[in-house]
Amino acid sequence: MPNPTAAMLVIGDEILSGRTRDANLAHLAQEFTAAGIDLREARVVSDDEAAIVEAVNALRARYDVVVTSGGIGPTHDDITADSIARAFGVPIDVREDARALMEAHYAVTGREMNEARLRMARIPDGATLIVNAVSAAPGFTLENVHVMAGVPSVFRAMLAEVLPTLNGGKPLLSEQIRVEKAEGDIAGPLRQIAGEFADLSFGSYPFSENGVYGANIVIRGTDADRIGVAAARIADAIG
Repeated sequence: MPNPTAAMLVIGDEILSGRTRDANLAHLAQEFTAAGIDLREARVVSDDEAAIVEAVNALRARYDVVVTSGGIGPTHDDITADSIARAFGVPIDVREDARALMEAHYAVTGREMNEARLRMARIPDGATLIVNAVSAAPGFTLENVHVMAGVPSVFRAMLAEVLPTLNGGKPLLSEQIRVEKAEGDIAGPLRQIAGEFADLSFGSYPFSENGVYGANIVIRGTDADRIGVAAARIADAIG
């Protein structure tokens, strides 16, 4: 049985403007690789409701799992929750269980549960809360879409809550082979070997170090024995 497929949607003008460097995609990819969930696509969209709705609907129809990050904070430009509600065609309002989680947290920290923070308790109808062990304001899951914060520490905490609930597959394994030949010289043999091992994926990543040109060839798959056989073929043919 093939592994479940997944996509990530990163939401935020700050990512597209370069003011903030996204760290969540790399973490998600590593966690999904270990869990046997194949991350197939990643998109970045601005804080624009129509763009978020279009992307969410496209991705949730195509993949088994969709994870979003960003846009669920207390400010006016945090529109992800409303956009998800619109994508699913459901109402959104303050959820009492979300409010209770946040009020308990703020009571301990001495902060006021003001109108801005109450925005983070607005949850689309039918969603399940994702516990936030860092700052209390929850994410949520609606069908196969998991909506999480953009702050890396919070994103990681939410992902840790969600991962055990997902159906995984075989972990994706990889092996790297360093070849000190130009890509143009190895492209033909590599194409032939890749054709022989259609169940594996092959990537070629060129480098230049101290006047030496070459490529790191990475073989990926779920069968360690097959990867080993393919690596030996590459070593014999172009190593």
